[in-house]
Amino acid sequence: MRKAALHNLGCKVNAYETEAMEQLLEAAGYEIVSFEEKADVYVINTCSVTNVADKKSRQMLHRAKAKNPDALVVAAGCYVQAAADKLREDAAVDLIIGNNRKADLVPLLEAWFAGKEIRESITDLAGSNEYEKLHINKQAEHTRAFIKVQDGCNQFCSYCIIPYTRGRVRSRRPEDVEEEVKILAEEGYKEIVLTGIHLTSYGIDFKDEGIDFLTLIKRLHEIDGIERIRFGSLEPRVITEEFASELSRLPKICPHFHLSLQSGCDDTLKRMNRHYTCEEYADRCEILRKHFRNPAITTDVIVGFPAETDADFETTRRFLEKVHFYEMHVFPYSRRAGTRADRMPDQVPEPVKKERSAVLLKLEKKMSGEYRSSFVGTGQEILLEEPVTINDEVYMTGYTKEYVKAAIRLDGRDPKTLKNTFVSGILGDFLTEEILLLKEK
Repeated sequence: MRKAALHNLGCKVNAYETEAMEQLLEAAGYEIVSFEEKADVYVINTCSVTNVADKKSRQMLHRAKAKNPDALVVAAGCYVQAAADKLREDAAVDLIIGNNRKADLVPLLEAWFAGKEIRESITDLAGSNEYEKLHINKQAEHTRAFIKVQDGCNQFCSYCIIPYTRGRVRSRRPEDVEEEVKILAEEGYKEIVLTGIHLTSYGIDFKDEGIDFLTLIKRLHEIDGIERIRFGSLEPRVITEEFASELSRLPKICPHFHLSLQSGCDDTLKRMNRHYTCEEYADRCEILRKHFRNPAITTDVIVGFPAETDADFETTRRFLEKVHFYEMHVFPYSRRAGTRADRMPDQVPEPVKKERSAVLLKLEKKMSGEYRSSFVGTGQEILLEEPVTINDEVYMTGYTKEYVKAAIRLDGRDPKTLKNTFVSGILGDFLTEEILLLKEK
């Protein structure tokens, strides 16, 4: 029996695809081992979102070959699409598999081990409308399953290489998504997270059939066993009165919305080629707060984008404070070769980016604490996930629908019997900066 090890780099979509490839290998009779062990096959699902991601992808490929020079090293994913020529010349890489060809992993390995001359399997994604058929029936995390429903992006933000590495928008058939979610529900999963490269573009290639993102959500909402539905990153423009109103009528929907922002300055948003203004973004947040009680709104922010002045940054800081997010993911702008932003003048020095990041991280900590505090004294239900020790006492932690972390005292109970179960009560004081104590009913 051959041993295979996999390593994932990058986003939740990549993580889903890595899980799917692992399950393909298991079904084909491979023994899955840790990436740190000696294996016959190493599969690295690469990332290419920044130059740093490219570097990490190369490092992991070379680390695999160093672990076992006789092993077959497979480079898969986004870095393959972005840098195929470099990988063809890389002695550490034996086989390259692009996006939309990962489902062919097992037959490609079989051909390799049969002695056939095979070096690569790459699709030109520019004109492809084919959705890659990958499936999962389990995930490493047993309480929450990430479901890929869409691939590709048509937005062409000036800092982003993804439309070139992932291609144009391609949606997964809703009946295929339903089938996978039903299998996961039968396996005991109670919460799903819908994810994609540009999630809210789901269904634009099914317009003639009357299928859109909201249609998919409603179909999944009907599946028995699934109690919670979350979303990955959403574009602000999807949040309309109709969309929010329809969602608010679906009790399984978690009022936890990650609305991608990137900057709170209109001039910077224009240079980023983002298709909204700060006023429009703020209006979308108000729509959510109108239809959901105290929803968790989170976001991404890039600091130090080319030509961002001190005044631009201060405009962003004030806007973030005004919207008052639950959580913010703050990223210093990272240049990516092949994008328009990489060629822009007035690149911001790294020390300035670092300073601005620190300011926003401090603001994030303050706003996040204030949001969590708003739940003290309220009745909540959490889905239990894992035990944690705090001040020498063992608790079981989980999350509310808003993704506020809370914990209950174990009081001698077996954490294995509590995992993946719901418990309700009143949220009390903070156990740590991030965890509230749930006083069970």
